[in-house]
Amino acid sequence: MSGTLYGKEKSEKEIEKIVEETKNSDQKIYPILKPGDWVGLKAGALNSNLIRSEAGPKVVIAYGINTPDNFVFLTQKHLETMDQKQITNEAFRNLGNYETEFTYSEVLQNKVLTSSGNDFSSERILSEAHMLKAHTMLKADELFVSVPRRSCMMVISRNVEEELLEAFLGLHKDAWEDDSYGNAPIANILFTMKAGRITGHIALDNITREE
Repeated sequence: MSGTLYGKEKSEKEIEKIVEETKNSDQKIYPILKPGDWVGLKAGALNSNLIRSEAGPKVVIAYGINTPDNFVFLTQKHLETMDQKQITNEAFRNLGNYETEFTYSEVLQNKVLTSSGNDFSSERILSEAHMLKAHTMLKADELFVSVPRRSCMMVISRNVEEELLEAFLGLHKDAWEDDSYGNAPIANILFTMKAGRITGHIALDNITREE
């Protein structure tokens, strides 16, 4: 990931104060996936590129504080009290401690996993330990992962039979197009994953099956 977080060096006391404030309250910093055309980017939201193309970012990682009422996205102003390393370390540590579980889809022969309904279900794609569970549960070296909207994740083996892949793509398409729950869109793509880490992405209209 290439970062776009910049700021002058902060004193250790200032950083320690912010860390203690987030540790002692529910207002913790988390990474939040957003599409590359997210309006927050123009408003100065701090972000790192997750997927970038020649035309610009396709998916970015924003950083926000989870308050009881909403998410407060960090901007350049927050660099007055925190620096880049502090923000990213804090966010990913909190994400790692945020528990979510995978569930087998019985309808799809237990060959599809879902992990949805929690605030950071989608962002857990960034957790290597969490995604390694998916490899183990599906007994698959490579995965396709769908995170079409916030709080939604679906996973399938990359080597699954064509019929099941088509059903999986149908689920992704339905979730991507369904705005009835008000979950913010992330990406109309599939992430490819190996050893718990994102290895790339595939446009849905460009998927080809390897024999």
